[in-house]
Amino acid sequence: MKKIQLLALCATVAGVLSSCQKEEITEEIVTETVPENLSNEHQTALIDAAVNPLNAEYTTLKSIDGSSIKGIKSGDIFLRLDKLSEYSLKSASGSEKQYRTTNLVNQNSTINVVGYTGSGYALTSVMQTGLQYAINNYNNENISLTFNLTFSSSTSGADIVIFNGGGTDAGAVAEFPSGGNPGFWIEVYGGMNSYNDQINEHLMTHEIGHAIGFRHTDYANRKCDGSNEGFTEYGALFIPGTPSVNQWGASGLDTDSIMISCFSGNEDGEFSYYDSVALEYLY
Repeated sequence: MKKIQLLALCATVAGVLSSCQKEEITEEIVTETVPENLSNEHQTALIDAAVNPLNAEYTTLKSIDGSSIKGIKSGDIFLRLDKLSEYSLKSASGSEKQYRTTNLVNQNSTINVVGYTGSGYALTSVMQTGLQYAINNYNNENISLTFNLTFSSSTSGADIVIFNGGGTDAGAVAEFPSGGNPGFWIEVYGGMNSYNDQINEHLMTHEIGHAIGFRHTDYANRKCDGSNEGFTEYGALFIPGTPSVNQWGASGLDTDSIMISCFSGNEDGEFSYYDSVALEYLY
């Protein structure tokens, strides 16, 4: 039986989805699933990507263009089946010690972000405001990436599309980068309409962070439940100059980081000092 606590922040990188959960929310959705057993090949691929294969299951992600993406979901992480080899950490440099994925966005990129306004999937007013604030956050940093934001019912020319998935849950889910490009889809859950500009700013900034290659700052010991998102023997790639977290607890953890896996109802939506350090190191 799987328990899902409401208000999850979610994200991906070229096929990896991750989510965060709000501590104050106590209501739970409880569902039972009988997942198909993963093949030995796919279990090994998850371990190589620093993702825990326990309780992982095959799943399909549906997007607003009608496409379906087959992948594997492990807790709050989603990886595309056709991208599994890209996530392996075995070939990554051990000197790259906040945390990032193996894939990043090409340097000096202009990233065109579409806040979707089309019928059935339109971002609400508060979501749009939060997204504009999030884009401002990134453009105010001293990095080589430039973000252009357009609110449109067309996804033509977009590098990232952020849309309202509807429903009453709060949170989002995004993809990690692939092939030098940011994660394309970010789905915001409809329940975010009940939260203020700053909470939406926090969520949007967090999810875009995943889309350009950031893992959760507390991936090894999640603030919400103490779980470990990945096997540290393979490790997420540590970013020099930022506090680190070990397998057994939060050692010097930057609890103000925008990339913490869980958030409270009083977030200001701004980068922490070490978030800025991490961004400037990578970009």
